[in-house]
Amino acid sequence: MTTGETIALTRWTFAGKVMSLLFNMLSRLVIWAVHAGVTQDPRFQVVRTGQGATLKCTQDLDHNYMSWYRQDLGHGLRLLHYSNGPPTAEKGDVPDGYSVSRSRKENFPLTLVSANRSQTSVYFCASSYSMALHGHLLSVQKDGGPTCRLLASGPSEPWGPCASTVTLNV
Repeated sequence: MTTGETIALTRWTFAGKVMSLLFNMLSRLVIWAVHAGVTQDPRFQVVRTGQGATLKCTQDLDHNYMSWYRQDLGHGLRLLHYSNGPPTAEKGDVPDGYSVSRSRKENFPLTLVSANRSQTSVYFCASSYSMALHGHLLSVQKDGGPTCRLLASGPSEPWGPCASTVTLNV
């Protein structure tokens, strides 16, 4: 083998290793991108005053803690209900007019029992490995689908809120 052949072989081996590494990273990225996280359904809902409505929240992250928040114009997030795991569900800061259930770890639906004007809002569902007592929102995924992620302050812990908008039609 000549020196020229050795160099060519070395370059090909290096290129092969780089390609293998890139393929490995891309395959991990594709697997991560397919992971749904937390989803809410429906994205938008219009209901009549007095009518009931249910917002579904599902997560495939194996999280115990799930919570529902609402955000009104000019206000921060306000906790409606939360659960530390099935079958428990607890009231948050503003629970009146809402009910929740947690029969399975993956699901935490929120029901507006009898919708009224004051419930026109943007609703967020979140999931976490454990309950965070306080946190700062650091980033939100660009609106491009039903999956969103936030980070809590303190130890980096994935949250998964998405928004649903409920508008009352009177």
